[in-house]
Amino acid sequence: MSSVEYDGYRRTSPEMLHTGCTVDPQKIDFDDGRHHRAKIGFVLLAMEQTIEEDMFRLCPPGVGVHFSRAPMANRISVATLSAMAAGIGDAASLLLPDEALDVACYACTSGSVVIGEERVFAELKRGKPKAKTTCLISSVMKALRTLGTRRIAVATPYLAEVNAIEQSYMAARGFEIVNIEGLGIENDADMARVSPETILDFAQFVDRPQAEAIFISCGALRSIDIITDLELRLGKPVVTSNQAMMWDCLRLADITDRRTDCGKLFLDY
Repeated sequence: MSSVEYDGYRRTSPEMLHTGCTVDPQKIDFDDGRHHRAKIGFVLLAMEQTIEEDMFRLCPPGVGVHFSRAPMANRISVATLSAMAAGIGDAASLLLPDEALDVACYACTSGSVVIGEERVFAELKRGKPKAKTTCLISSVMKALRTLGTRRIAVATPYLAEVNAIEQSYMAARGFEIVNIEGLGIENDADMARVSPETILDFAQFVDRPQAEAIFISCGALRSIDIITDLELRLGKPVVTSNQAMMWDCLRLADITDRRTDCGKLFLDY
């Protein structure tokens, strides 16, 4: 088979592969690509194992999800979460560096409350100046307010020191935390291995009659698997980190698709 040379490489001539059919580079048709509705970027912890799959699962057709990772020790503590702040902006800058994003999101609940939303947003803007910004605790609080709930029971996998900061952070923003319980897990890799059945049982244990909603905190937990079942059992809304994060990012990108498999939040709002 004959070949021709382009820029030093020998390639099979199109004319010889497809007799009588050639492509004129000046007449190539371009469309809007697979992600014509929106592009959303997420900055993850370096060792995160759950969020990517959850975002692909929750993402509607025509929306692209893109990921970058910030350096972080595997141990989830106040010290390690605080130390990763400066890496958020650097990681965000790697999200489609030559293209615009509609939304840039820092995908860590505990990191959001330890670092604080203002610092997180500033770092995301440093990396992606033109994108709308959000972070996991912002998404959760938007979801809870949208559902019309203020008295919240919170189930987490965290250490007590992280729970204390999360409780204070949410209380300062108008939520009454009627109960918060943690599993006392230090390593993110272990959080990703907590079974959905355990999460379901633990959330019911954490619930209180006066709670208007249950919040299951942490992007590493496989909580989206049990939202529908838990809402049926408790008769109240259930908000989880990854569910709220995708819902918020989509709404910021003006994507209002509903779905029936991820709780009242995605069904009604």
